[in-house]
Amino acid sequence: MTKNEIKALISLLDDIDYEVASHVEQKIVSLGESIIPFLEEEWEETLDSDLQKKIEDLIHNLQFEGLLQRLKDWKEGGGQDLIEGMWLVNTYMYPDVELSTLTRSIEQLYFDAWTHMKESMHPYDQVKALNNVLFREKRFSANTKNFHSPSNSMLHLALETKRGNPLTLCVIYMTIAQKLDLPVYGVNLPNLFILTYKLDGVQFYINVYNKGLMLSKADIDNYIVQLNLNPVDIFYEPCSNVEIVKRALRNLAFSFEKTNDLEKATEVTKLLTAISDDDPAI
Repeated sequence: MTKNEIKALISLLDDIDYEVASHVEQKIVSLGESIIPFLEEEWEETLDSDLQKKIEDLIHNLQFEGLLQRLKDWKEGGGQDLIEGMWLVNTYMYPDVELSTLTRSIEQLYFDAWTHMKESMHPYDQVKALNNVLFREKRFSANTKNFHSPSNSMLHLALETKRGNPLTLCVIYMTIAQKLDLPVYGVNLPNLFILTYKLDGVQFYINVYNKGLMLSKADIDNYIVQLNLNPVDIFYEPCSNVEIVKRALRNLAFSFEKTNDLEKATEVTKLLTAISDDDPAI
């Protein structure tokens, strides 16, 4: 369709004939996200609050369906790029944030950490060096005041404010560690996401939410006992990027539930279901 045809179509959104208006909405949805700039232009030009609300809903639905498909494509492509997966979660609330914004921030942190690394460092010393950069020099820390806020699951905000929940802080830490060729991976503990350093018989754990505190397997055993749970492999071993993004979506849905925004919680659960092969409640 030409620009004039699209604008003419959008102008019919407030047609007094319900069937005409409904048909126009369906046609707009079929055109996909490419029509969003034209909808935004119409929103700015109209003074009709009802029409503005209709346009806002259309834009949101178009963005949501686009995100749903991109998440599916990311998973089906193997979920190789964790930052891309977390960025997709990010775009649910902040669709205008670009992936390049996140990658630039990560690259700068990586460079700062790289300057502190030396060859033949012991694994503990490697982790201590990275801890020093992120938690002492850059002053990253746990966001305890707004723990259940949906914004606390947004990676770009964690990079900007240097405050985050266990998952966002772990994603930043793990991505930088892996760019430094450190064998650091995510671990899906109940109620707390942590990291593990695992290579050639050496394995220990890192609690990024507590400034990179290093933990032993016995510490994890004790934590699981305190929760009255049986120890299973998932509590000790590395998880995939897809599992990390699924956990990010679960966190976000839970945050919306805590803030009584059930409509958004339902939408995020739909995103989770789209990349889950199992029950999203697990």
